[in-house]
Amino acid sequence: MHISLTRIQKLIGERMAESKQDKPCFYIESKADVTELMALRPKLSKSFGTKITSNAFFIRALALGAKKYPIMVGLFEPRVTSHEGPRFAGTQPQIKIADAINIGFPVHAPQGLVVPVIKNADQKTLAQIAQLEKLLTEKARSNRLTLDEMEGQTIGLSNLGVYGVDSFLAIPAPAASTILAIGNVVRMVCPHDGQITVRRIISLSLAVDHRVINAVYAAKFLKFVTEQLQNPQQLI
Repeated sequence: MHISLTRIQKLIGERMAESKQDKPCFYIESKADVTELMALRPKLSKSFGTKITSNAFFIRALALGAKKYPIMVGLFEPRVTSHEGPRFAGTQPQIKIADAINIGFPVHAPQGLVVPVIKNADQKTLAQIAQLEKLLTEKARSNRLTLDEMEGQTIGLSNLGVYGVDSFLAIPAPAASTILAIGNVVRMVCPHDGQITVRRIISLSLAVDHRVINAVYAAKFLKFVTEQLQNPQQLI
């Protein structure tokens, strides 16, 4: 039995194989207590008049993290392609920092996995991100995304928590050096404020191109994102 690939499946397969082969990634993981975040979501949805998903919080935290640590949206260029002139062109590798923080997030659609992109995510509020996420997800599932809405990713987010996956490692897109993978919300018995209580914990797994970002820088970035999610009022 053979199953033919759709055009999108073929394209994604080629791009992910290219990224996996070319990028020497390393991986780090953190845990975030999202008890307050989960409790805040329905209140904000009612207040803003639009559904605020967990993904909206993740995208917002990722955007603020990339703004604070801009090398996370850097991309390795093996040869100089800037305006330095013919004397230097093509001789030295460099890191190009992206002009914008554009976050791609995969959506499972009937035609296959597609990745809409929220452009300039750091310049948008939580409510704006939630509205855009909803719009792009609906367009993805009805095969109405434009090419512009799928281009320009500079950092990625992948969330499989809704499918019961506790943690996983993702592959950065060819045009990005970083992707954050989000796992399922797991209830765990933890110490909190001097008491033993049940908290909601998620796993954050970061895949990073080591040519662009070193481990300490990535760890600081992941710590910042974790802290933002554990203090969701800062993301509003």
